[in-house]
Amino acid sequence: MRQIIVDIHISSEEYLNVYRGSAKNVNAISREGLRVQFPANILQRFVTREGIRGSFVITFDDANKFHSIEQLA
Repeated sequence: MRQIIVDIHISSEEYLNVYRGSAKNVNAISREGLRVQFPANILQRFVTREGIRGSFVITFDDANKFHSIEQLA
């Protein structure tokens, strides 16, 4: 398994696009400088009234399929 760390700042209004169906993926650049794309719905449990803000560790399997996500303290 491999892990990446991404810093995410998405407003609540931007994240509404997921619920509306017009956004399905998040594009980000990891701290290592890699471009990554992952399903927006994996962030759902981290949504607050202000949106999504923080640093996250995302784990992928060897086939680059999502395995887990955790927010860093």
